[in-house]
Amino acid sequence: MRGSLTIGVIPTVTTIDIPTVLELFHRAHPAVRIKLRGGGSDEFITAISEGRMDVAVLGLPDSAPPKGVNARVLARERLIVVVAAEHSLARRRRLRLEDLTDEVFVDFPEGTPGLVPSDLAFQAAGVHREVAFEAMSADLIVDLVRQGLVIALLSPAVLPAGSNDLRTIPVTAGPTRIEYLAWSSFNSTPAARAFLESLPMPQAGDDT
Repeated sequence: MRGSLTIGVIPTVTTIDIPTVLELFHRAHPAVRIKLRGGGSDEFITAISEGRMDVAVLGLPDSAPPKGVNARVLARERLIVVVAAEHSLARRRRLRLEDLTDEVFVDFPEGTPGLVPSDLAFQAAGVHREVAFEAMSADLIVDLVRQGLVIALLSPAVLPAGSNDLRTIPVTAGPTRIEYLAWSSFNSTPAARAFLESLPMPQAGDDT
């Protein structure tokens, strides 16, 4: 098999071990040129719809499933509060959104899908929050939290293991994020079909 395979990967992908999957695919199909693209879910959906991308991992709020592409749910997850170990909330076992109204947040940039789950949850609760820092990288978000500048709402899967300088706290009625695998709803390439067939697909997901 020859050709190319363009894959979009969001900064917070948690359900697929991308390096391992690509290593196995490359061994099986060494003549396929693989192009990885970073970015946000909205731009990936557009790129797939326009034929500029073959496959992408998306992260979206549960109220906004992807449209115009084939998609499968990989995971549903509840975001948690992440604070520095010295933060005043660090010893709390559970929080409500109302407990966070005076806190300063770091989150994904305005207008990106990564921000939407948290914004929707706060709006539904009638609670204001201040997002003073924006970053596209989950690692950078965690580093800002570590410095004690801000707090964040993140997927547990993106957090480094064994971090003694961070604390995580579950949130009652907190934001929910869904991770999807998306691909073209039209004729996909042989490389794209082979890649999709090579992926271990969770049984809990739904095709849309």
